[in-house]
Amino acid sequence: MAVLSKPLTLLGLLGTAVATWVDPAVLDACPGYKAVNVQSDGSTLTADLSLAGKACNVFGADIQQLKLEVTYETETRIHVKITDPAVNRYEVPESIVPRPSEESIESSQIGFNYTAEPFSFSIFRPQSNEVLFSTGGHPIIFEPQYIRVKTNLPPNPNIYGLGEHTDSFRLPTKNYTRTMWSRDAYGVPSGSNLYGNHPIYFEHRPTGSHGVFLLNSNGMDVKINQTDAGTSLEYNVIGGVIDFYFLAGSTSDPTEVSRQYAQVVGTPAEVPYWSFGFHQCRFGYKNYVDVANVIEKYHQAGIPLETMWTDIDYMDNRRVFTLDPDYFPLDRMRQIIDYLHSHNQQYVLMTDPAIAYSPKPGYGTYDRGEASQVWLKAENGSDFLGVVWPGVTVFPDWFSPNAQDFWTNEFKLFYSLDTLDIDGSWIDMNEPSSFCTYPCDDPFQQAEAQKLPPPRDTPPPDPNTPIFQSTTSRKRQHAGDDLLNPPYAIENALPYLSDRTAYTNTKHANGLVGYDTHNMYGTMMSTATRNALLARRPGKRPLIITRSTFAGAGKHVGKWLGDNFSLWEHYRNSIAGILGFASVYQVPMVGADICGYAGNTTETLCARWASLGAFYPFMRNHNSDTSISHEFYIWESVAESAKNAIDIRYRLLDYLFTAFHKAHLDGTPVLHPLWHFFPKDTSTYGIDLQFFFGDSILVSPVTQENVTSVTAYFPNETFYDFKTYDKIQGQAQNVTFQNIDYTEIPVHIRGGSILPLRVSGAMTTVDLRKTDFEILVAIGVDGKATGSLYVDDGVSLDPSASTEVCFEYVDGTLKAEGSFEYPLDVNVATVRFVGVQKTPSRVLFNGEEVKPVDGQKEGVIVISPDFPFTCGFTIEFQN
Repeated sequence: MAVLSKPLTLLGLLGTAVATWVDPAVLDACPGYKAVNVQSDGSTLTADLSLAGKACNVFGADIQQLKLEVTYETETRIHVKITDPAVNRYEVPESIVPRPSEESIESSQIGFNYTAEPFSFSIFRPQSNEVLFSTGGHPIIFEPQYIRVKTNLPPNPNIYGLGEHTDSFRLPTKNYTRTMWSRDAYGVPSGSNLYGNHPIYFEHRPTGSHGVFLLNSNGMDVKINQTDAGTSLEYNVIGGVIDFYFLAGSTSDPTEVSRQYAQVVGTPAEVPYWSFGFHQCRFGYKNYVDVANVIEKYHQAGIPLETMWTDIDYMDNRRVFTLDPDYFPLDRMRQIIDYLHSHNQQYVLMTDPAIAYSPKPGYGTYDRGEASQVWLKAENGSDFLGVVWPGVTVFPDWFSPNAQDFWTNEFKLFYSLDTLDIDGSWIDMNEPSSFCTYPCDDPFQQAEAQKLPPPRDTPPPDPNTPIFQSTTSRKRQHAGDDLLNPPYAIENALPYLSDRTAYTNTKHANGLVGYDTHNMYGTMMSTATRNALLARRPGKRPLIITRSTFAGAGKHVGKWLGDNFSLWEHYRNSIAGILGFASVYQVPMVGADICGYAGNTTETLCARWASLGAFYPFMRNHNSDTSISHEFYIWESVAESAKNAIDIRYRLLDYLFTAFHKAHLDGTPVLHPLWHFFPKDTSTYGIDLQFFFGDSILVSPVTQENVTSVTAYFPNETFYDFKTYDKIQGQAQNVTFQNIDYTEIPVHIRGGSILPLRVSGAMTTVDLRKTDFEILVAIGVDGKATGSLYVDDGVSLDPSASTEVCFEYVDGTLKAEGSFEYPLDVNVATVRFVGVQKTPSRVLFNGEEVKPVDGQKEGVIVISPDFPFTCGFTIEFQN
């Protein structure tokens, strides 16, 4: 939820600014630098870079002298850094992205090479001499407010990443620009900068996958273009330094580059087990009665609702950390929370960063923040004022030494465990967003013109209405720089960098300015919110969902994809969105607003989306106050679709929980594009309408309106239908499925997988954890299968006990081995084998003969041991 009720005009949405254009040939003719005083001590190389000729001065004066540092940090990572030794130029603070540790290495899977004059460098694979990144022929340009680095690419490159976008997962390569500048991106338009910034890309080739991460939070354009002269990728950055991490990835396993990136920015936070349940929200629940009725209607419809959310509707005049006493009185809110908790459900409320400007005492949050001096400052030293939902606002300065204590205290006071005992936090508008159009000379007038805070449009309910009846400088930085209108204009979708956000010349308590830190504001709020929730419930995993993110955000929070529309296009591109965050950016707790946020959905779109959304890691139905209601129970077909898909999701929940634990340990993705597992199959490289949920479940949704068929690609592997166990022998070809009801979604199990399933779904995750297991063995083309299970208490940051099981099937024998320290308190009710080539004459369970269940289809064998899942077991087929 972000924008005002009336959609922005096209001009307001897309803006009018166009990036400054200079002929690439002119830039390539600049002198660049020459490397002198080159010194190397094995794992480190340093050099001075001197301007090699007459300065180009394209967007300012070329800096005459630079410093190069190259470090082989691990066997798979090289750090290349170029700075101005005379000026303490801005760099991403260690407090935001801690720098990774280095290792002692004897050999390397990645190499650095350079040419001294004109200076250029390349990154290559020593074993094959394959060049992965090369600036040859493209001089580096380094000016006070403009940096240019350009690399050659192979023809038709497979590039993935480069920040939040709604373009294809494999990025376009002709005249394509990815702009990184956080903004309130209502409608998430394609080809536009959105909420988050992740300057990392993965490139996949048949010879392997590698990654390139530019640690820089300044605004930038990254241009990819393929011409007759070749293909290139070009960084155009308006500040900071050149700070590259090159990741070798792997020549055989594409997921290795994800793990290497996680070593740089951190692995994802573990989230509570309950957070994988189904969540419901809406901007526009007008009062506590609306909220209670939705909870009750989900129960009546038999649709499992795990967590109820409430948008800013609950606030008093849209002020954070307040309750409207007439529409959402405290006693009724407590009644809702108590009801949810008594039924093993949860509650989440929204918190925005903007604090209502209230110079007259009385609004406690503002008063305490003012006393602590935690507000972001304007250039003249006064509090910077914007316009957001409550009207004129101030913004917390997350660099203030008092900011964390202030934020933690506000959470402690408002979200008290004895009053509003929420279970997680939803943070929005943290680009930071402002409704004040630049130049915001009179925020009070703009707030009044926009009628902020908006008045209530209904009378309050009767308060007795029953519910639930049922760093240090050497030389001053930015001296003479134009922070509001830099000479190089990135392709921001709004006319100015400061339009509808905090100004770029705002000042932080530590001396930094918004020009450099803007793209990190949301992630800093995320960190502060996580710390506040940890202080509120020490030792418990918090769930925090945010909108604006920067590199490393996944260590703290999950992410929803913002203000999408109820459009089939947005249904489709949500798949690329979740793949980007979960498989590239290390933010796996991700999902899109199911059925669409803005505009009116249709029954068929919502039915399809309910099924697809069950395979988002974060599953939430949410829409706007100006749209028709689209809770799943509104239409019979949507309710049926939701129940069917949630049942599959819940049966798979321990499988998903296990994948998230693995991601937390080493960065292994929880979602996968097809090329992750079939890296030599070039047909998989551009697929983004199918994906793997975990490493074993292939999801192939119907993606067209009023269609009951889908054509899906099946690589050269065995697959089994999740419900019928029908076998598909993939032959690296498309397969068309017909007559797919609006309540169904094609889901297949990859051969070679062993899935720890629950025998059925449940209405809550508490009840689900009381449900027995079914172990499903999907035999691969080689006659083998593997899988794993991780279970702990589902809530503790540092669990005192866990159960970890490894499953392996080979040569007709299934072994389940591991540690069983956390009591599961359930049985292994059934073990199902699919893809059995020859029916065994005998089946032994822990050495004793058992009789398979009769009536199974060919190739399927089921036994029902009802074995207490307190230790491992063995099943052997004998012929």
